[in-house]
Amino acid sequence: MTTKLEQLQTALGTALGERVSTVVALGEITLTVKQADYYAVMQTLRDDATLGFEQAIDLCGVDYLTYGEGAWDGQRFAVVIHLLSLKYNWRVRVRCFASDDEMPVFPSLTPLWRCLNWFEREAFDMFGILFENHNDLRRILTDYGFIGHPFRKDFPVSGYVEMRYDPEQKRVIYQPVTIEPRENVPRVIREENYGIK
Repeated sequence: MTTKLEQLQTALGTALGERVSTVVALGEITLTVKQADYYAVMQTLRDDATLGFEQAIDLCGVDYLTYGEGAWDGQRFAVVIHLLSLKYNWRVRVRCFASDDEMPVFPSLTPLWRCLNWFEREAFDMFGILFENHNDLRRILTDYGFIGHPFRKDFPVSGYVEMRYDPEQKRVIYQPVTIEPRENVPRVIREENYGIK
């Protein structure tokens, strides 16, 4: 472990104490936070002078439904945030699991980092993760009438509906998916001198 990584781990332990569990792997620190402490820990990471994580780089949702080939027995949905301290030039990953698998809800971090607005909208759109007090939580990548959340592991690969342009109605229409299954068997070329010049 590098000296800088040791310094960061010490600073995190001092500032956050027992509110997080820390894992160091491949030269990176990952903090796992309980949902009850999520917002307070994130605010400490930003405001504590010894940490100084003033920049949020990324926020994404994760669905652990089939993680480890179904061996996962923890909570299903999580939010992962990557933070950067420009002052100290160090990074940290924060992971928090939703306590309710049926309706994952987290406090919005947009009051702390405004740049997470669209990241939270994407996590909502793709995973169905709700963010309380988000001022504009609506779909960002799928259509407004889209049903479901496509990055969930239980979402069907073919989806539920498809859209196409109907020349008779002169507009885009939605209809149930009409994918016809087909057999994808590769054709094998057998030539005696194939590839030899």
